[in-house]
Amino acid sequence: MNNEYKVKRTIEEINKKIEKGEVVVLTAEEFSKMVKEVGPVNAAKEVDVVTTGTFSPMCSSGAFLNFGHSVPTIKAYKVWLNDVPAYAGIAAVDIYIGAAEPREDDPLNKVFPGQFRYGGGHVIHDLVAGKKIHLRAVAYGTHCYPRKSFEKEITIHDLVDAVLCNPRNAYQNYCCAINLSDKILYTYMGVLKPNVGNANYATAGCLSPLLNDPYLKTIGIGTRIFLGGTKGYVIWAGTQYKIDVKRTPKGVPIQPAATLMVIGNLKEMSPEWLVGTSHIGYGCSMAVGLGIPIPILNEEVAEWAGLSDEDIFTQIIDYSYDYPNGIKRNYGIVSYAELKSGKINILGKEVPTYPVSSLLKARQIAEILKSWIKNGEMLLTEPVASLPGATLFPMR
Repeated sequence: MNNEYKVKRTIEEINKKIEKGEVVVLTAEEFSKMVKEVGPVNAAKEVDVVTTGTFSPMCSSGAFLNFGHSVPTIKAYKVWLNDVPAYAGIAAVDIYIGAAEPREDDPLNKVFPGQFRYGGGHVIHDLVAGKKIHLRAVAYGTHCYPRKSFEKEITIHDLVDAVLCNPRNAYQNYCCAINLSDKILYTYMGVLKPNVGNANYATAGCLSPLLNDPYLKTIGIGTRIFLGGTKGYVIWAGTQYKIDVKRTPKGVPIQPAATLMVIGNLKEMSPEWLVGTSHIGYGCSMAVGLGIPIPILNEEVAEWAGLSDEDIFTQIIDYSYDYPNGIKRNYGIVSYAELKSGKINILGKEVPTYPVSSLLKARQIAEILKSWIKNGEMLLTEPVASLPGATLFPMR
């Protein structure tokens, strides 16, 4: 660690304070206010950990499930859970259910093509809620796996294994979506009214986990996190991961950047923090609750974790033509303080703003993480490796 830092702290030292009940923890919102008042050096001297949170639709989510061997045995070829297809090409009774997979023959889709009321995210939510799920499997039959069909009502307790494994979560910033056309648009960013009738955004601002560590100096492979209501882990960079992006002078990305691949025990999770969602004209997804503790190792980490909504910016992108055609232009840069105010100015017009993610839930997650750490229920982990293009601060 840089010898010039006025504050130097290690994960090991923080964990000892957690075990003794002496750790000082603030949420990212609380810490931002503190940094404004006393500066990053003094804030770093006083605070050991800053907690973050986000609760937003995260399509790239899903679960590995093992439903156990039947008698006689079966090597599943195709599997459905409540009529939602699951991927069975893993092993005999191992499957993966994706949050964005829609139910076959969804009644809503029959009336309104392209509309789905129920999908993989809803299956995962219902499993975690303890509800019964109808499992149906078919197979081609082999000598060691002779059975060709299998049906059963199951709950999560009947599964041999249930592991949430999300390929892409916790986007480090995301764009603000508008619609420049004269027709209404239905997108994963919500309903976009014509002629820039609204502007939708999907990031929790200063509470958003990766925006509190813009260069991924404390977050890496093996970082313990809040995931779906229990403790999970970062296991790799998420898909669509980028680190070489446009940034503000303070280092914060102003466009979609890093992402995380995360994992956790689905049997320990809560339906409050994994919620199946349906988006008009887009399809199914799942809102995921995720939070990351940021260890305040030095004043540089404190400065990043202390950034406020006024310091964090994103781009305004047109979803009627530019986004679907891969055109990389924007119609302004806007701060999260402006977005959260409820209205912004776009092309000389005052436009109402709407969040796709829940700020209330993000705050709750940060508070839960804070209580876990203060009460000694969760220790911090030292990452075993950095994420691509990042360099971890020395943890010891």
